[in-house]
This record gives sequence, structure tokens and C-alpha cells, in this order.
Amino acid sequence: MRAAIRIFLVGAGIACAAIVGGPAMFAQQTGASGATQNPAEKDAGPPTAFEVASVRPVPEGRQGLFSITPWGSGLFMARNISLRLIIALAYQMDDHNVVGMPGSVAEREFDISARVQGQAKLSYAQMQPLLQSLLRERFHLAVRHDTKDEEGYELVVAKGGPKLTQASTSPGMPSILPTGVQGEGITMAVLAGILSRPLGRPTVDKTGLNGNYEVTLHYRAADSDDSTLPSIFTALTEQLGLKVVPAKVPVDILVVDHVDAEPTAQ
Repeated sequence: MRAAIRIFLVGAGIACAAIVGGPAMFAQQTGASGATQNPAEKDAGPPTAFEVASVRPVPEGRQGLFSITPWGSGLFMARNISLRLIIALAYQMDDHNVVGMPGSVAEREFDISARVQGQAKLSYAQMQPLLQSLLRERFHLAVRHDTKDEEGYELVVAKGGPKLTQASTSPGMPSILPTGVQGEGITMAVLAGILSRPLGRPTVDKTGLNGNYEVTLHYRAADSDDSTLPSIFTALTEQLGLKVVPAKVPVDILVVDHVDAEPTAQ
């Protein structure tokens, strides 16, 4: 079965894609999200740190897809996740824009299992500071933000206007395959971030379109010569009424000033 890719970071025009696999990871997220939160926990506000957390390096030679539990519970579990991607998730960055680490450190993979006290149901935004705290405690992470201009694209409305339907649902987790993007409740900023991957350049939203939209986009994979699907440039115009134009775009980068290659003990 072909693995799908889920987009977990949905803000600031950046979307970080991760391959979803490993059914065992998802089997463990159902219990906490289905439980009832008591009033005392609700009044206390979201937790600021995990109650317990295990961070273990992936054994050398082990093969497997990266997987992660969806947001919406008090549990965070990730399998075969690189240190670069953990940092990207914690700071809502595209993993390509997390810089400053040697490749051998950045691509080191870990299994993480962490949970908060009680039955809190945490959104992605609420989970971020917990992941940041975990990285500081276990890897002594120190980072700073910077900005650089890169050759990229601006996503704009094509001649004839947009061919988009306003979504009736709240924002969800769009999915992306090598040949397309599909999802409901997608903002143009998020779509631009998603397109950065197949386009191979940073892409920013300049459509002027607000709100959430239903998006179904099918295009030819970059490495396919015999597909009947259109190129991503043609597909954007024909299917969504959008296009991308080359431009210098500002890119937010996260510079890692220090990170340990091995996590400290629990």
C-alpha cells in the first residue's frame, strides 16, 4: 500500500510533511482522546510540560516509516523521527529551514513517547511548548530565528479567477501524495507551504484570498515521464484557478546554536 503524507504544520504559510505509517503508533492514541476531562483539569489550563517522556535512539539498522500520533490528545508518540523534524514540529518550521546542525546529528532518528498528566486534549499549538521544553531538557537545545531571501514563488490568482469552493468544515490535516494534494479547510497560506515541496522552492501566498477552502489538486509526479496528469503548473491553473510566479521571497529559518547528539536520561 502506498504511504500517504500528512501535513501537520498549518500556519505562517509553512507546512511540514511527514509520511504516515506504522499502525501501532495510531492504535495508542484512541484512549486519551475519548476520555472525559474533569472540571479541575479544565480550569487549570493546558499543561506546560509532559508528565513522563521517553526519548530513545532508533537502533542502528532498523528500517521503518516515520509515524506520529495526530494532535487532539495528551499523548505524543513518534517513531523513526529525525532530530531535525522533532525541532521543526516544536517550532512550526519547515524541516528544510532548520539549519546549523551537522547532517549526522540532524538526521539521527528517535522513538518518542510522552504524555501529560490527566486527560487533557491538546491541539498542535498547545503541544508545541511541551515539545520545546522536552528538547531543551533532553538535548539542551538552543535556537534562534533568522530571515533570508531566497529564489522562490508567489502563489497568485490566475487569469479568469479562482476555481475554489469555500469549506464548510474547520481546518483539518490535508494530505499530499507525489501526485496531488487533497483536504478541506485549507487556507491559501497553508497551500502555498505545501506547494513548496513539489515545486522545490519556498512559496508564499499572495492570492489575497481569505478563509478556508476545499482543495483537490492532481498533477504529474516530478520523476514521472509517462503520466497523463498535467504538470503542477498547469494543474494549478486548470483545477484551482491559481498560478505561481518566480520571486524573491523571505524565508524564516531556525538556527540551531547548540544541540546534544544524544538525549540525557529520563
